[in-house]
Amino acid sequence: MSGEIAPVAIELSKSWGVLEPLQTAESLDGQVQELHDVLKKYGSLPVTLIGWSWGAMLGFIFTAKYPRMVKKLILVGSAVFEQKYADNITETRLNRLDNEEKIEMQILMQNMNNPIIEDKEKDILMSNLGRLLYKSDSYDPLPCKNEILKCQYHIYREVWEDAENLRSSGELLKMGKQIRCPVVAIHGDYDPHPFQGVLEPLLRIIKDFRFIILEKCGHEPWIERMAKDRFYSIIKKELKF
Repeated sequence: MSGEIAPVAIELSKSWGVLEPLQTAESLDGQVQELHDVLKKYGSLPVTLIGWSWGAMLGFIFTAKYPRMVKKLILVGSAVFEQKYADNITETRLNRLDNEEKIEMQILMQNMNNPIIEDKEKDILMSNLGRLLYKSDSYDPLPCKNEILKCQYHIYREVWEDAENLRSSGELLKMGKQIRCPVVAIHGDYDPHPFQGVLEPLLRIIKDFRFIILEKCGHEPWIERMAKDRFYSIIKKELKF
């Protein structure tokens, strides 16, 4: 969700120049172009590109399309790169919630897929779903400020539909053959997105690829009590080279 990785940008800005592009385009191609325009105008090219969750996948697609603009790609808590690894993510999340929360999550997901409900209402539903996902996706989170700017369901729907089509067709992974820079993936062992869905596909496709697992860590390493310090140590080390 927009703005969620702001704490990482703030921390890194103490030592480096940082851009935190906020995606507003309503298509996958549009978001790739949007990122291109921001980096072209404000970035010191080639850049080290850090993407988290969906942003990691967007960074992967962007780097494949514009390999000369990126000198290193860092994927944090990435979405998985093959559909077979995505099949049990929702089940994993539900199993981490109590009975009332499970029911609430299932109702929210059903309503978000209901074509009768307007997108503005779905923005609210998406925000409520985010509260439950925060619980299911975190191992031992520290108290933190909510940095989410706004939930925009219609953007999520359009962009993620494009991304899922790329993933299920196998075209997403094929794009990786165009990436020339080093790629580093950082993933929590408690992240509901199974790390195998990042590690195994990218090992096959990326020539210069490294994978780092964070123990006792969920989907957002920077909020995790047991993993936050190691996460920042890794990121800062990667930015020095």
